[in-house]
Amino acid sequence: MTADATTPPRVLTIAGSDSGGGAGLQADLRALFACGVHGMTAVTAITVQNSLGVTGVVEIPADKVAAQIVAVATDIGVQATKTGMLASAEIIEAVADACDQVHIGQSGTPFVVDPVSASMHGDQLLHDNALDGLRTLLFPRATLITPNLDEVRLLTGIDVRVREQQRDAAKALHEYGSRWVLVKGGHMTGDPECLDLLYDGHDFVEFVGPRLPTKHTHGSGDNLASSIAAALAKGADVPTAVGFGKKFVIESVRSGYPLGAGVGPVSPRWRLPAE
Repeated sequence: MTADATTPPRVLTIAGSDSGGGAGLQADLRALFACGVHGMTAVTAITVQNSLGVTGVVEIPADKVAAQIVAVATDIGVQATKTGMLASAEIIEAVADACDQVHIGQSGTPFVVDPVSASMHGDQLLHDNALDGLRTLLFPRATLITPNLDEVRLLTGIDVRVREQQRDAAKALHEYGSRWVLVKGGHMTGDPECLDLLYDGHDFVEFVGPRLPTKHTHGSGDNLASSIAAALAKGADVPTAVGFGKKFVIESVRSGYPLGAGVGPVSPRWRLPAE
């Protein structure tokens, strides 16, 4: 690893590419830059995507995904890692093996697993064997997992409709082995606020924010996980990092903008100096 006092903290995102630039590793890199860290990528898939949705996916060979992780970690160094779209059971297995090789995870550098497994409309994106790979291979290695409510339903079978069910979901997810669980409440209809619930197996911490009147929320989960990873890379503990990420994503949603004919992206440009 080559670094000196002027080198910023480094965060690796293991995720798919979004050709529309609203989510995926493009959103991760924007958020990481805005948070003052150097972003690096291990590309898992290329999507054909715009503001209206995804019309095609090409997976990167699993061994090449693993090779990207090892290449970056052994030369540049990694202070935190986050995942996004992992596409297949084979890629999940390769990611787990590569992270072990370079000491990313519970016994090494912080590892934020955003278990991207449902579309913004709630449709399942991963096959059942890949969902099982998330549960059995990545969650036990994770410092923190950050599922939304549609992903909670796919992973646990719990259909969260009210806040008390968020607690049940957090307990069920924690049993898969992650150190911390953050059950995001952005998809809960009928709640005037947005509650994200953090759980470590003993205590709950609530992070409450406004439910902003906008449809332009593409990439909000990527921005949350990336900003949390950035804070962890700078040395924050998990509750502090989640608090930072919550504030970051609220302002990024507030700064979102229309793009194309569909759903526009959230934006971290609020963190940058005014022009």
